Amino acid sequence: MIREKQPQSEIVIDLTGPDGNAYALIAHANRFAKQLDYTPQQRGDLTTEMMGSDYENLLRVFDKHFGDFVILER
Repeated sequence: MIREKQPQSEIVIDLTGPDGNAYALIAHANRFAKQLDYTPQQRGDLTTEMMGSDYENLLRVFDKHFGDFVILER
């Protein structure tokens, strides 16, 4: 069967794969923040907040900022 390309309705990040490591998530966050017109200062503050504690904190901060359009899967 051949069909027309379907628009991707959601962004999913698999936390068990290479995109789930802290540095990859910070890079995703910075890219999304830039696309959402965060100022450089806001992007820096976001990175600082994400790195302020442990991995679970990083996930909470990521979800707080981007959870409306990004799904994190464990």
